[in-house]
Amino acid sequence: MYERKIIPNLNCGLDLIGEVLYGKWKIRLLWFIHQGHQRPSELQRKIPDASRRVLNIQLKELEDHDLVSKIIYPVVPPKVEYNLTEFGKTLIPVISAIGEWGDANEKHLREVILKRLNVENEN
Repeated sequence: MYERKIIPNLNCGLDLIGEVLYGKWKIRLLWFIHQGHQRPSELQRKIPDASRRVLNIQLKELEDHDLVSKIIYPVVPPKVEYNLTEFGKTLIPVISAIGEWGDANEKHLREVILKRLNVENEN
């Protein structure tokens, strides 16, 4: 497992939220769990570009930060479900607002992202 060598800067709310939500798939995981996709296989289908390993690591980090809870049912084969905690539910309006901002600025964001990708591919 990865061991952090640099102690995180936790001096303000932006530092704290960055520490908790840093990770390519975490916001999507929280949103999809909120929408009712609770099983790891469902989450994998919703985010096919992410490996199962990376999703498991990020789900564990969300669990460690008290944003999701993990329920393991004592059945064979094992059944696992993730749910938002009460604390995790407080992030949903924030994630929704970010998504709405992205939708409202979709054209511009798409242009600057594709422009940057084209520049990187030329070098």
